[in-house]
Amino acid sequence: MVFRFSAMGDVAMTVPVIKALTEQNSEVKVQVVSRPFFAPFFTSLENVEFIPADFKTEYKGFLGLIKLFGKLKNYYPDAIADLHDVLRTKVLRNLFGISGKQVVSINKGRKEKKALTRKKNKIFKTLKSTHERYADVFRKLGYKVDLQNTQPLSQPEMSSQLALFMQTFEGNKIIGIAPFAAHRGKQYPLEKIKKTIEILLEKDPGLNIVLIGGGKEEKKKLDELEKINRNRIVNITGIFSFEEELQLISRLDKLLSMDSGNAHIAALFGVPVITIWGATHPYAGFAPFGQPEENHILPDRKKYPQLPTSIYGNKTFEDFEKIWEDIHEEEIAAKLLMK
Repeated sequence: MVFRFSAMGDVAMTVPVIKALTEQNSEVKVQVVSRPFFAPFFTSLENVEFIPADFKTEYKGFLGLIKLFGKLKNYYPDAIADLHDVLRTKVLRNLFGISGKQVVSINKGRKEKKALTRKKNKIFKTLKSTHERYADVFRKLGYKVDLQNTQPLSQPEMSSQLALFMQTFEGNKIIGIAPFAAHRGKQYPLEKIKKTIEILLEKDPGLNIVLIGGGKEEKKKLDELEKINRNRIVNITGIFSFEEELQLISRLDKLLSMDSGNAHIAALFGVPVITIWGATHPYAGFAPFGQPEENHILPDRKKYPQLPTSIYGNKTFEDFEKIWEDIHEEEIAAKLLMK
């Protein structure tokens, strides 16, 4: 039984690891406990059962966790793999431990990450990837997990609504652009995204662009970008279900994303992902699965040696916005158009 409750990108990162686990250990059945919204990530995995846990309603608070434990123990897991290591999962895994189950939790490498992101005496080096940290949990349980040859997920079948939508592209190349992130420190300025789009449309007349966001505020901003050329740009925010968004993302030719969940989703399907990094850095271990280093676009650390400043992108510094000046729209467009 696997615990990983949030965030979207972190849950998505469990998928290739669980896929490798079940493919390389045919006797293993995995029960994934996570928020109901994330169920579509796991539908195509064999020997994987998804168990939804809604912490806003049914399993809210400490008493909710006790209730959830009562439910989960009836699935009779042999072992618990805690890939989250937060208060909720600690309570649940300890309850399972008391009941005699084997319990293993992730080593997040907090000390190393603090050294990577601190201002003084920074230790700037590549840390173990989150995918490998997840895999280590299953290795501690005695299973073989080799991520080197793990293949992407197959494209899920399209809904009738999405199939109709995709026909409008008439077989043209489709680039997805997901310009938002949870924190300002991870978000390339929208005016520079706009210029990038203009370059893309000019350089490739056969190109279509799909804009990806979530919520009313993001939709409003993406509606403005859509106005650049409504014949070739479509803002899909709020149009499709999450399942349909996965179906669409799996069919993109490339995706431009920040250090955010959409990058990890596209990587699941082997879609080439160009990622822009700001306050965070791939060295912290959150690069999308299977993506080459040349797909990461980074600020100039010679000018800004204090980078990275954060694991989550929530910490910046005075005049932080200047870091984006050296990430040029032409460079981004070139990577997106490269065959």
